[in-house]
Amino acid sequence: MIRKATDLFAVWTVLGTLWAWLIPSHFLWVVDGTFQPFGQSLVSVLLGLIMLGMGLTLSPGDFRRILSMPRAVGIGVALQFTVMPLAGVVFARLFGLETGLAVGLILVACCPGGTASNVVTYLARANLALSVTMTMASTMVAIVATPLLTSWLAGIYVEIDQWALFRGMVTVVLLPVVAGVVLNRLLPGVTAKAAIVSPMVSVIGVVLIVGGIIARSKDLIIDNAGTLLFALFALHATGFLFGYWLSRLTGFGEEEARTCSIEVGMQNSGLGSTLASSPSFAAQFQMPLQAALAPVPSAVSALYHVVMGSLLAAWWRRGSNTDTGEIE
Repeated sequence: MIRKATDLFAVWTVLGTLWAWLIPSHFLWVVDGTFQPFGQSLVSVLLGLIMLGMGLTLSPGDFRRILSMPRAVGIGVALQFTVMPLAGVVFARLFGLETGLAVGLILVACCPGGTASNVVTYLARANLALSVTMTMASTMVAIVATPLLTSWLAGIYVEIDQWALFRGMVTVVLLPVVAGVVLNRLLPGVTAKAAIVSPMVSVIGVVLIVGGIIARSKDLIIDNAGTLLFALFALHATGFLFGYWLSRLTGFGEEEARTCSIEVGMQNSGLGSTLASSPSFAAQFQMPLQAALAPVPSAVSALYHVVMGSLLAAWWRRGSNTDTGEIE
């Protein structure tokens, strides 16, 4: 039951976004500072729980798997941190996005692959083990790569405090993942039970984060919908397209190329939203409006990439059934 519910990640994201759009008051509590567990913003805590859930599903064998497929993982991660960041800065300039939106777009483009890509890879009948390994590897690399790339590429708009971004990555990504791995090692029985529900908790967490930012930014989204929606579509379409064809050109098989396409095209938008919503990130902008716009691309991106990825998975799955003579 939980696995089936988790597989409907795209549906929950669409419904949650629609709900937040129609009745913003139902989601504003996520981002308005009403709740601050452990003295931290609720958005940061939710992302920490998502990353903890990822750690709970990992074992030393998962890390060893990186060594067993170094070329595939290396190429996938390299494409993740070249295709998307460069596409982000190109489309920010091409569509003439305002400073806050441009920086937010580049930030989410510099984020690692999200755990939703694993669900979409499963639905696409691609290489799930490779997808999980790529997500884990890109997440670890992102602790250093995301601050550096964002600072370099978004620096044409504002001066990015890469050390503040790095501290944020350590706090909301590295520490929770490591804690999950350690708990999995020390308490395997308990974590095995927790890992059953952690994917669904992650889905709920992402929907709450995205819904909260959509609710808070509704008016800003309306004002900037045209160029922003086109820019985000172009960003993710580029990731899916180049992720597939460049991996094919480097010798990947069909399943591996599909996996790479999904990993490159789908970002950890929850991470982007969390980083862009932090006080230290907002303080870098000269005007409050620019700071308010920065989390918007990540929130809209979450809706875009799960819908686009799910449609692509359905197309690939249908093609696989046709090729094998199976009937849906």
